[in-house]
Amino acid sequence: MKYLAAYLLLQQGGNAAPKAADIKALLATVGIESEDARITTLLAELKDKNVDELIKEGTSKLASVPAGGAAAPAAAAGGAAAAEEKKEEKKEEAKEESDDDMGFGLFD
Repeated sequence: MKYLAAYLLLQQGGNAAPKAADIKALLATVGIESEDARITTLLAELKDKNVDELIKEGTSKLASVPAGGAAAPAAAAGGAAAAEEKKEEKKEEAKEESDDDMGFGLFD
């Protein structure tokens, strides 16, 4: 992912066709050691392709992925009640622990 991000940053910066040396140099500026094999693979996959079109295609594919949000409101309502009970229990435990100071308080 970092190689793709570097490639896209270089493109946004005006380098229409970043090379392996460009990507390595950019990653080196932030202290990331790069792997030549991964950069070569990335450049081979992106060769002769328009990045904007690839992003649009990927976005349309992501739109068809189900998010699974149908049961979330019901689960959230039940989870909220359980969370409230746990908070109340923790507050009670905290009070008990603070009373267990052998009769000496910080400001006594």
